[in-house]
Amino acid sequence: MINIISDEISQMCFSQFGSCVYFLKLGDGRKVIIDTSTKKNKEELLEDLDKLKIDPASVDTLILTHTHWDHVENAGVFSNAEIFNNENIDDLEIEGMKVFRCPGHTFDSIALLYKKFLFSGDTLFHGSGIGRRDLEESEPEKMDESLALLRGLDYDVLCPGHV
Repeated sequence: MINIISDEISQMCFSQFGSCVYFLKLGDGRKVIIDTSTKKNKEELLEDLDKLKIDPASVDTLILTHTHWDHVENAGVFSNAEIFNNENIDDLEIEGMKVFRCPGHTFDSIALLYKKFLFSGDTLFHGSGIGRRDLEESEPEKMDESLALLRGLDYDVLCPGHV
């Protein structure tokens, strides 16, 4: 399912886990994908990209909010994209985008604030939902601080990793 969030941002939601992939067409012409969903959702992803008239090879930048399989398995679809994650996110240069490290759900979780849109990965969901903290790679003692950080940001639209 495709949701047009703004002139610049589209959300693609998929059947397995309600996982979401976001497409941003920036004013400078760059094309950005945030997260990639699961292999099981690959055909849906390709169909949605086609409906949006996006050639996966034309995507310049791929941002992964964390390294769980349900966010990274289709990274290879975007073969020409430079990939950013917690390890190199400080090198990302997108005007109007701020990056926040949000350990809790995973040690390597990040969130992105672009204009008034918050891409929260699996840290914060709609309503009072938050990411699991009982996984081996979780840092539950850091989740409250990450949630307080995100909830304190000035945003109008929450774009979580799952709906």
